[in-house]
Amino acid sequence: MSTEFDDIRPFSDEEASAGFARLSHHPMVSVLSKYLFPKEPVDCLAKMLCEVKTVDDFQKSIMLKATEWVISTSVTEFSYDGIENVSSIQGRFLAMSDHRDIVLDPAFLQYVLSLNNLPLTEVAVGDNLLASKTVEILLRSNRMIKVIRGISARELYLSSQKLSKYIRQSIVSGSSSVWIAQRQGRTKDGNDTTEQGLLKMFDMSGEKSFQENFEELQILPFSISYEYEPCDYRKAREILISRTEKYVKKKNEDMHSILTGIRQQKGNVHIHFCKPLTSEEIASAAAKDKNERYQALRHIIDRRIIEGYKLWKTNYIAYDLVNCCEKYADQYSPEDKIEFIKYVNHKLKKTDSNLCKSELKDIFLRIYSNPVSNKESLE
Repeated sequence: MSTEFDDIRPFSDEEASAGFARLSHHPMVSVLSKYLFPKEPVDCLAKMLCEVKTVDDFQKSIMLKATEWVISTSVTEFSYDGIENVSSIQGRFLAMSDHRDIVLDPAFLQYVLSLNNLPLTEVAVGDNLLASKTVEILLRSNRMIKVIRGISARELYLSSQKLSKYIRQSIVSGSSSVWIAQRQGRTKDGNDTTEQGLLKMFDMSGEKSFQENFEELQILPFSISYEYEPCDYRKAREILISRTEKYVKKKNEDMHSILTGIRQQKGNVHIHFCKPLTSEEIASAAAKDKNERYQALRHIIDRRIIEGYKLWKTNYIAYDLVNCCEKYADQYSPEDKIEFIKYVNHKLKKTDSNLCKSELKDIFLRIYSNPVSNKESLE
């Protein structure tokens, strides 16, 4: 039976099962199988896809194993805390986080929820990632909610209404929790801020007061912190080019970013689950006028995420390099600093000939130093 959400909702178990059967014949499956299951026959993954009957089966038998493989091959130590803030929520919730990697941010969230026997979330993802029918099958079978982009203002308004309604119904009905990034697109400069327009979108489907509309979403902010920023050089390059011209993505650039993020060594990775927004906090925002209400709510979410962000040696070293000081020298050793400088110089070797290397280096370092500055600003 069709519904108004068919074009954006995740696939049902039946749709996913049929999609997996199609995917099993894709030539990339045998390549992925070697990576994920190196001790098994090369057709292992294809057989597993054919046997998958539900979305939950796919998560448990394949996706969680894939995430474990990413952690084992590219993460030094994976950690998390604050899980009690998730388990304390009655019913479903809206998880909002900083956004540093296209695929890994929500994948790591699902991994932690699974480890703690908590229900997984649906995941809101831009349709720019649906580069092919194959990718669409994979993502929509993996609890993906399609966020439509690149459309006219009128179409965007209608699309936002539909997305808002779907998210609210999923949470309020108890169907599913939802993850969405605090902003459209990844944070590229290390400054984690919530888009006010996103909060307005959530409110579009509410039929009650401002306070009641946001209370029933049960917003749970969380922070994900990478010691080595996924796609750091790519982000710095995009920022620099955008200063003088409109940055235009190349064909399949998002897919390259996904693969780079997965393969790149990320050092330590930490997730901190913050306390959900309280009725008192939402009430204080509701007491303000019009747009100021959304701004107040945005600042509460921003503060939670910045407070929860874990600072690594790379962040402290970059801060001292940018500010030509040794303010945080007690957070790292001279050897750590030498290694990080080597890392930065290695990344900058691939600089385009027409780009200013000194500007690019400054942007690159600020990607790492800005989280320290943002923590300081809270104090």
